[in-house]
Amino acid sequence: MPLNVDKGLGNTIAADTQLSFIDGAKGVLEYVGYDIDSLARNSTFEETTWLLWNGHLPCAGELTEFSKQLRSEYAVDARMLEVIRSIPRTAAPMDALRTLVSALAHFDSEADDGSTQANQRKAMRLVAKTPTLVANFNRWRKGKPIVQPDLSMSIAENFLWMLTGAKPTESMSRALDVCLVLHADHGLNASTFAARVTIATQSDMYSAATSAVGTLKGPLHGGANQEVMEMLLEIGDLSRVDEYIKSKLDRKERIMGFGHRVYKAYDPRATYLKTFAKQVATDTGNLSLYEMTRRIEEIVLAQPNIIEKGIFPNVDFYSATTYYSLGLDLDLFTCMFAASRMSGWTGHCIEQLAANKLIRPHADYTGPHGLTYQSIDERTEPVTSSTSPSVKGTMSVTA
Repeated sequence: MPLNVDKGLGNTIAADTQLSFIDGAKGVLEYVGYDIDSLARNSTFEETTWLLWNGHLPCAGELTEFSKQLRSEYAVDARMLEVIRSIPRTAAPMDALRTLVSALAHFDSEADDGSTQANQRKAMRLVAKTPTLVANFNRWRKGKPIVQPDLSMSIAENFLWMLTGAKPTESMSRALDVCLVLHADHGLNASTFAARVTIATQSDMYSAATSAVGTLKGPLHGGANQEVMEMLLEIGDLSRVDEYIKSKLDRKERIMGFGHRVYKAYDPRATYLKTFAKQVATDTGNLSLYEMTRRIEEIVLAQPNIIEKGIFPNVDFYSATTYYSLGLDLDLFTCMFAASRMSGWTGHCIEQLAANKLIRPHADYTGPHGLTYQSIDERTEPVTSSTSPSVKGTMSVTA
């Protein structure tokens, strides 16, 4: 069968899914048929997670029991705290999270149980414990005592409690909850694909989640909201926005938080978040940051043909100020992305295993053929090059 080269797999369907649907041209994102804007306005992260895993919204009794089960899994094994303390305080949070998600497997007797029921329980543990890992490591690196989870709180509220040691306001908890809903799933993105590739080998759920975290760490996938916030802090004041942004546009430099690989219309996740971000910024005394983002949007969208090119603000543009207003350090932004997407990653893993087939695409070989093997005495010395080693180059070896 003839093979087509599709670098980046942007035109390849590699899986069937019932979790989320995207129409990038129209700016549509649905979770199991529900548009993301209505879920952001009305749902909770717990309810959204149930929806992704079960294919329908829960009734009141189901949601109560599901939330109870999630809360019972907030705490981590005491030995995990030893693992946290073994990580250098200078480690990047995403590096720490990658290690800690993997380490959870060592303290789960069901780690290698591949049954559907065990995988469902492990998915619940991963969703419940990931915020705990992030908060615990952040406390550790700052030399502060670990705050134990509060089982009376939602995932969003409990995370802020463990992060700061103070009970968050209702509006703060709701703001984080909205962000968790918006990031829970997003089709076959790079990290979700990585998780499905790993679980398709019949590896374990923790390995798949670790693959996903490692993939999300890459700056071409996660981290855009951190870059948005760094840009805002560099600008510093509303009075400097016009000069800064217009100068970048004149140099044809990218404006962080604009454009998306999939969406050629307004990112549906940003629609409600834009409104909510203003309220959160106002409540926390950060309205000037929000006003800066609004002014940046006005300048960019006023550029000739920018809308025709399908360049609009994405979800990261407004989640940046939301996370910052909640008091999160910039390098925790991608960790919160991971905490949310854990629900989608694990849901996709269970879906993959339900009709599993090893994911094994081809590569287009572009190297030589038919070379004659020479003994080492017959080989000539390679030309010395100052360039970095590459696949086609020669790697130096040092003692």
